[in-house]
Amino acid sequence: MTTQPPELVEFRYELVEDGIGHLIFDMPGRTMNVFSNRAILEAEAVADWLGSSGLKGLVVSSGKTTAFCAGADLGELAQAYAMIIAAPEDQRWQIGRDHFSPIGRAFRKLETAGVPVAFAINGLALGGGCEFALSGHYRVLADTPSTALGLPESLVGLLPGGGGTQRMPRLVGVEAAMPVLLDAARLTVADAVAAGAAHRVVPAGQEIAACVEWIRSNPQPIQPWDRADYRIPSSDEVSAQLVELRRSRQEETGGHYPAITSILDCVEYGLPLPIDAAVSKEIDIFADLIKRPEPRDMISSLFLGKQIWQKQRKTGTLPEAYDSIAAAIRQSWANVATRFEPADVEAAVRWARLSATILPGGPIQPISDEALGEHPGIAPTGIWIDAPQGQDQIIAGALLGVAVIAALENGGDLDADSCRAADFHSQSAAGFPAYLGGPFALYDSIGSDGVRRLIAPLGN
Repeated sequence: MTTQPPELVEFRYELVEDGIGHLIFDMPGRTMNVFSNRAILEAEAVADWLGSSGLKGLVVSSGKTTAFCAGADLGELAQAYAMIIAAPEDQRWQIGRDHFSPIGRAFRKLETAGVPVAFAINGLALGGGCEFALSGHYRVLADTPSTALGLPESLVGLLPGGGGTQRMPRLVGVEAAMPVLLDAARLTVADAVAAGAAHRVVPAGQEIAACVEWIRSNPQPIQPWDRADYRIPSSDEVSAQLVELRRSRQEETGGHYPAITSILDCVEYGLPLPIDAAVSKEIDIFADLIKRPEPRDMISSLFLGKQIWQKQRKTGTLPEAYDSIAAAIRQSWANVATRFEPADVEAAVRWARLSATILPGGPIQPISDEALGEHPGIAPTGIWIDAPQGQDQIIAGALLGVAVIAALENGGDLDADSCRAADFHSQSAAGFPAYLGGPFALYDSIGSDGVRRLIAPLGN
């Protein structure tokens, strides 16, 4: 006899047949599933119930036609950052760890509940959706062009915090996992099966039946890493696989994208551990990362801002201010370049990772305090922008400072959403570095006094 699961809102539950349950991820009022805080807590509640449910197996699918799951609720992540940064500095790490631990805990409970869990995936399973699926014992993919597995968290300055940095390389190997983890590469249905991230591909509409068929075969619900014969690699082995990749990524990013380093740390220091300790190590590193400014600013511009920008473009309502801001940033950079030797400017651009070629322009116009106003800033960033050291950083800071002023002078009337979209536009159209979000995000971070410090070497 089977029992009923706990009360669910983000999921639905039904019996496929006697002894086989069906958990349907179907967020009400949303066209796309994402892992909200509530969805995470419900997933953990289901995992807690599963061991005593009396089920022979559980199939998990999506109730959406758009995708399986698009990942985390990044709006909630932005709110969580605000909560963390509002706390005393010595408490932020623990607050972040406590807040984000449930997702990894839920997925670990699911795979150790002693009940076979099969995922039927039609469409994209990204981020937390992919991590959810990797915690199952069997994955069936619908044979459609849109079906794929991916972990794109690095694109917004984050790392997969639900066990993704541990399960993906354990399933497909370190070499195959790194493009997925570092570059947001997606595994198509064929790639996923060939690599070992999925088990079977079937025509669309047959994926649930294929999962039921597998459960009927009475499989053992044990993950590869929980088997007695699983070999944990040594620290030296894993480090040797990553040493060249670390070197090349450091050279490429200048260390300005901490998610890259954090993901490499998760793999290097997690794979030589048993899975429970490895998932714990992952969330330790995640808690360090989430209290930094880069994830907040990249989520603001590259996710929220991009969505707003795309919606405005689709409706033909892109403000002219976006192009004015980008043009003003480029001109302000050209004007700053006249104050310094070309080689020094080039070195500063390289240091800050501006994706722009700066040619000398005209004289710098006087910078008025009226444009900057009085803005306290959120908190010290803890990165080089707080106190530039050396000629490269000082020039780079001045370039970024005048970019903020250009944005304020040309977009001071924009609302908060449009500021986020303008930040996204400033990256693609002007070359503003993504890790700082954009000129408005930088202004929010360091405030008016911080900007004044950056432009002080210009003598205005």
